[in-house]
Amino acid sequence: MARPLRIEYEGAIYHITARGNERSKVFFSKKDYEKFKEYLAEAQQKFGFFLHAYVLMTNHYHLIIETPDKNLSRLMHHINSSYTTYINVKRKRSGHLFQGRFKAVLVDRDSYLLELSRYLHLNPVRASMTQKPEEYFHSSYRTYISGITENIVRTDTVLGLLTGNGKEAKGLYRKFVEGVLGEEPESPLKKVYGGIILGSAGFIKDVLLKIEDGQLEKEYVACRKELRAPIRAENVLSAVCRHYQISREDLAIAGRCDVRKICIYLLKKETASTTREISELLGNMSCTAVAKVYQRFTKELEDDDRLGLEVRVIKEEMSHVGV
Repeated sequence: MARPLRIEYEGAIYHITARGNERSKVFFSKKDYEKFKEYLAEAQQKFGFFLHAYVLMTNHYHLIIETPDKNLSRLMHHINSSYTTYINVKRKRSGHLFQGRFKAVLVDRDSYLLELSRYLHLNPVRASMTQKPEEYFHSSYRTYISGITENIVRTDTVLGLLTGNGKEAKGLYRKFVEGVLGEEPESPLKKVYGGIILGSAGFIKDVLLKIEDGQLEKEYVACRKELRAPIRAENVLSAVCRHYQISREDLAIAGRCDVRKICIYLLKKETASTTREISELLGNMSCTAVAKVYQRFTKELEDDDRLGLEVRVIKEEMSHVGV
């Protein structure tokens, strides 16, 4: 089954969600909510992440976390497995508590972090569990607007997006969140790109550059085509022509077959272009020929270090645009 790609890097901010199996409960009592927060604190000590906001609902949870180190999967495994063991022992059950893997969306600090924190804190209101977000006791909202403090929550990053005046920040945040009560603001999560990125075009571009070689080729990766799409065919052709100091018309010349091999390989690997589209871009090649050239060239790369270096140089010249 296809799963969203997991991208980890130092300093990343994520919106994390996990739901109970078949949408069943994961929190059964007040003590369960407190226990989950204990595991969050324990994981903070062990892995050193920052928790910017949280809301624990009956059958799922939302977290906004920042990872100074590249360790998202490890810390989330610790939290979910620890809590699952606790519930299984307490309720004399066995097996998975959560439905599949946790979902992680990379968040653009400048463009969406503030809006996303509001979305989380209003979750109990949208679910008709309370009329005001401050009346829900299993979220970080009261920490944001009052003198109540929680050692696990860091509020300065989000509040700093509103004002540099610490005395005014809590009041401004309350107005920002409660100012939309009674309205139906669009969820920022509807703007997630490729199933894993919430941010501006520039942020998306920067994140896509962090995708490691081979990650998109794994069979279970979801949204593969969309995640490749920001590298357009035009970028590939321009980079190849620039590298070899030739014109676009030269690519259709039979004597340039070695260059066309590289074009075909990069177009297949780095863009969303279909075999038919590639054959049209290169003029007089059939779809069958394009497919065969790609297969043969891929094998050549495995044995030819010089050729591999040449391809890497061209890839570095390609820019991600148009997201």
